[in-house]
Amino acid sequence: MDRIQEADANNTSQRSSSSVVALAIKGNKKSKYVVQWALNKFVPEGMIIFKLIHVHAGIKGVPTPMGNVIPLSQVRNDVATAFRKEVEWQTNQMLQPFKRMCEQRKVHVDVVVIESDDVAVAVAEEVAKSAITKLVVGASSRGIFKSKQKGMSAKISVTTPRFCTIYVISKGKLSIRPSDMPITGSIIDDGSETSLSSSRSSNYASTSQTESASVSSYAGLHSSSLATQRFQALSSINHALLSTTSSLIESNHSRGQSLDIGRENTATSSARNSDIDHALSRVSSCKSFLSDTESWIHDQNSVKDGPLATSLPSPNRQAKFNLELEKLRIELRHAQGLHAVAQSEKIEASRKLNDLSKRRSEETQKMKEIIAKEEKAKELVKQERDKYQDASREAAYLKECAEREASERKETELKAIRATKEKEKLEDALSGSMPQYRKFTWDEIVSATSSFSEDLRIGMGAYGIVYKCILYHTTVAVKVLNTNENRKSKQFQQELEILSRIHHPNLLLLLGACPDHGCLVYEYMEHGNLEERLLRKNNTSPIPWFERFRIAWEVASALAFLHSSKPEPIIHRDLKPANILLGRNLVSKIGDIGLSTMLHSDNLSTMYKDTGPVGTLSYIDPEYQRTGLISPKSDVYAFGMVILQLLTAKPAIALAHKVETAIDDGNLTNILDPEAGAWPFQETLELAQLGLSCAELRRRDRPDLQDHVLPTLERLKEVADRAQHSASTVTIKSKPPNHFICPILQDVMDDPCVAADGYTYDRKAIEKWLEENDKSPMTNMALPHKHLIPNYTLLSAILEWKSRES
Repeated sequence: MDRIQEADANNTSQRSSSSVVALAIKGNKKSKYVVQWALNKFVPEGMIIFKLIHVHAGIKGVPTPMGNVIPLSQVRNDVATAFRKEVEWQTNQMLQPFKRMCEQRKVHVDVVVIESDDVAVAVAEEVAKSAITKLVVGASSRGIFKSKQKGMSAKISVTTPRFCTIYVISKGKLSIRPSDMPITGSIIDDGSETSLSSSRSSNYASTSQTESASVSSYAGLHSSSLATQRFQALSSINHALLSTTSSLIESNHSRGQSLDIGRENTATSSARNSDIDHALSRVSSCKSFLSDTESWIHDQNSVKDGPLATSLPSPNRQAKFNLELEKLRIELRHAQGLHAVAQSEKIEASRKLNDLSKRRSEETQKMKEIIAKEEKAKELVKQERDKYQDASREAAYLKECAEREASERKETELKAIRATKEKEKLEDALSGSMPQYRKFTWDEIVSATSSFSEDLRIGMGAYGIVYKCILYHTTVAVKVLNTNENRKSKQFQQELEILSRIHHPNLLLLLGACPDHGCLVYEYMEHGNLEERLLRKNNTSPIPWFERFRIAWEVASALAFLHSSKPEPIIHRDLKPANILLGRNLVSKIGDIGLSTMLHSDNLSTMYKDTGPVGTLSYIDPEYQRTGLISPKSDVYAFGMVILQLLTAKPAIALAHKVETAIDDGNLTNILDPEAGAWPFQETLELAQLGLSCAELRRRDRPDLQDHVLPTLERLKEVADRAQHSASTVTIKSKPPNHFICPILQDVMDDPCVAADGYTYDRKAIEKWLEENDKSPMTNMALPHKHLIPNYTLLSAILEWKSRES
């Protein structure tokens, strides 16, 4: 627990001119009373300098919002520094009220903040270091100087040097532990007199008893035998001085040894040693004076039977003796303070030496580990070099065989795919369960997405976020559902059940999933979704009109496949351009079927009751919104809105009314998207009328998807295919696929290789890049190694494309 130690530090050298005052309190409401008492006590006496000492526990860790504490060794340096600054700011705020109280009384304040786990020892070291002779503390109960007391004030009293007088304020009452060497004469203040009177009523140490006895002896010099009493007092003082001097010499010797360990404090240590030597010289001179006095007393005793035996020493000699005795006490007190400082410095030097030894051992161990790792790395480099040479020889051989094996491989792959599908069907028929999907681990998902980096995020919907990444050298899209457990579980299981059970060329292909964390892995669609391409959000190229005719037919065929699914028809319920994805050659595929519903009947006219409508507002069936009844005609309404957006590239709000008005006014060409090229008027008009019929408000007025919509779209698709073929014959050379292009050269690769980041580059380009960089050119993240793996499958495809183009 933090405590505020406010101490009265009064150096011996400044005792006659100014004083330094301080208080020891806990920082509670009673602290202001303690500060006020000190100001009222010491300011009228001319003591206008205060020192506030605050001791708080050592910072060993950083707390977390959950109540835990993380050790400093496990947090970043900037976090530890910020936490220390926060602690310093809180300490300063806590001390502000006491500083203002002192400033209002025009008292100078010095603040000392100490970090220590032992408050009593920290205060004692500061008292010894600054030679503080007055220490004011607050306590919860009186009698802290008794042996049975175990509070913090009692611990401070025990550990504080004996030359310091301690004032204890408890419940409005004052207790004093006086110093063992009270000050007499004109230097004593009111507090010192109280301490002196208290010292006569209690015993603390043998030194205090000796000095009290000496004072009592001098008080009785004018009674009975003056020479005998003086001799007894001087003998006791001489004995105390000898013991103090020997302890000072020993402490000086040990302090000199400890200071030899750390040469950085040589100047400070020599200055303090000179102070101790000066004090010892004063002690020696005083001892010689005492010896002279003893000899004089002996002479007096030798002639006590003579005629001058009754004569007393002169008043000047008595005054000189008292003055020297007072100086001796001051020197001893100063020497005691220096001795305490030397002891603390010795302890600190020993601790630093132990830390240095420990650090040296740790560095030696680390050096051994580094050497071992270096040897291991050399061995790994040798192994990798051998592997590289073997791979180079194999690559040379495979390059010669690539052209010959290309056609054979393709035929073999087709046979393998057909065999795999037949095997899966047989296994499903035998097991009676739905087809299995590949399960990815959470570590694979996190590693592939670079811990879900924002740079890899390609989409975000109401139910999850989509990231682009590479898994097993294949570019995929990973969808992570939101953290709402109920909705997450329902939508996740819905997509798994449907996409793992059915497959269609125009349905988004599910590659795998991570069931434990709600992640779905799809095939990656290069051209994004239909909404972005129609509204030109990312400055994408426009879609020609014949491609739009084909996309309408593909979407309709996928919907018809879902509606005719066995044993239960499937209704998508959220069809819109944003959920229609475009892949290579603008092939469209329907995705995001987590909101789909499976009807428990083979009859497509059956309606299903759903009291919680879902989907996007402009594409929801009006009758579904009104009655809660859903059927395959609900998807037909949404498909009609998609057709109108394909024609106009406009938002869906009130779009049916705009197109209907344009047809009635004969202005259809004015509302069509001009970026799509020259629309064939008759076919476009027929497609617009089909879209309006699908978007009828009443379900019974909408055409049947299988019997009417698909035949019409197939006929329009044939017109679009002829137009596309005519346009393709004009093109001299086709554009290479995106995965044939090197990300660095932006050209078709001659020798594709897979780097450590999972991306494929041209060998010469990536080798030149790795000569100057250690990071990935795509992700800008550090590469774990610089080894390259030849991509023979991609090389075969590139060679086949080049031969076909030539």
